[in-house]
Amino acid sequence: MALTTTLPRSTTAAPVAARPARKGRGGVPYAFLAPGLLLFTLFLAAPIVYAGYLSLRKVKVSGLGLGSKSRTEVWAGFSNYARSMTDPEFLPSVYRILGYGLIVVPAMLGLALLMALLLDANRTRPALSSFARISIFLPYAVPAVVASLLWGFLYLPRVSPFVYALDKIGITAPELLSSSWVLYAVANVAVWGGTGFNMIVIYTALKSVPTSLYESARIDGASEFAIAWRIKIPIVLPSLIMTFVFSLIATLQVFAEPITLKPLSNTISYTWTPLMKVYRDAFVRNDIYAAATTSVVIALATFILSFGFLKLVGRRAFNQED
Repeated sequence: MALTTTLPRSTTAAPVAARPARKGRGGVPYAFLAPGLLLFTLFLAAPIVYAGYLSLRKVKVSGLGLGSKSRTEVWAGFSNYARSMTDPEFLPSVYRILGYGLIVVPAMLGLALLMALLLDANRTRPALSSFARISIFLPYAVPAVVASLLWGFLYLPRVSPFVYALDKIGITAPELLSSSWVLYAVANVAVWGGTGFNMIVIYTALKSVPTSLYESARIDGASEFAIAWRIKIPIVLPSLIMTFVFSLIATLQVFAEPITLKPLSNTISYTWTPLMKVYRDAFVRNDIYAAATTSVVIALATFILSFGFLKLVGRRAFNQED
């Protein structure tokens, strides 16, 4: 009887030959990024640099300013910034923007958060939630100029159906385009148009939260208000901060609404906002150096306020570490 001996198999796997590194793909990611970087450079970075250059220049007029060489561009240093900061129309426009922001940002984000919480509480009715989301978001799809024209029609006492209806029941409607109400009238257009976008951002953050977390809270006896205050709002805090920064930037750059409503009211001037002052200097007075200077000031203010706020609340909201 022949005996066969079976040797134990080795448990050590045979070494796998390392695959040779693929060459020639080092520039592929940059090729995909190239179109975006080119557009960013041409339409964002280059104009900012050019505006900064113009803000340090001015025109020197020689003689009567009639010859081809009578107007030359020379170095101005920071004199344009001193002139812009001391302009008697600049600070009032800044104060209007501050008042505008104090109205628009809390109202818009508060309404967006409230609507997002109401939609999230109604998850069991997807058809109704979809219709509500579209209805709330639809004003954001309307261009700012068109929205301003529509609201301007509703503000004018002679053509507004709301003023007519109030007069029929004996109520005198306020003149919304008067000096006392025009700030609220412009802010209303921004709130109406921007609430839907912020609501979608906050609601998307709420959709990522598992429903089991809410069910556990309900089993523990938490009310819907307690769930919203102690669970939902802390979870969507990063989204609230992001929408706040977006709203802050939009506030500093408000232009379309007041410039569209300007022909309807004498209370809105060409320098009602800082960006309108830029438009006035560039296209009415043909002073591109003053316009560039104010533009740089607006850009710096936007940068400082946005990143300063993110630095202030970033660690708590996004769990950032140094």
